[in-house]
Amino acid sequence: MPPKKPEPKWLSPKELKAWRAYIVASRRMWEAMENDLSPHDLSMSDYEILVHLSEAPDRQIRMSELAESAMISKSRLSHRMKVMEKAGWVRRELCKVDKRGQFAVMTEKGWKAIVKAAPDHVSSIRSRFVDHLTAKDQEDLARIFERVSMKMREQFESEE
Repeated sequence: MPPKKPEPKWLSPKELKAWRAYIVASRRMWEAMENDLSPHDLSMSDYEILVHLSEAPDRQIRMSELAESAMISKSRLSHRMKVMEKAGWVRRELCKVDKRGQFAVMTEKGWKAIVKAAPDHVSSIRSRFVDHLTAKDQEDLARIFERVSMKMREQFESEE
């Protein structure tokens, strides 16, 4: 007979309220960002990939690094890249050094797409999020989510 699992530590009303508020706000924010990017024919995933590429030297990054920095699986990134290649925003290039890896490269069309979408995106973030927070709120949220993110990274690294 397998050992009995310990009883879960259920969330208190205060914990549940915080969790649900976070989930509802983050889902609504994601949906709003998706809607705001749709006139630019971009999804949030596309936009995030283009941001990472726009910030990378020569607007290119190894596919494995891009998947990690954009926090998406390699298979999901591969799917997004197919869609984005078809739109002309990116292309893939073989790594000349090791021949196994591939680079994601932002095209000029991809650069123009993010330059055009960025002002609307930033305006949306400001009006839907930043403008509702004090400077202290912003510092607190950054500190809180950096801590949560670090703990999750540690947890996933220890499971590997």
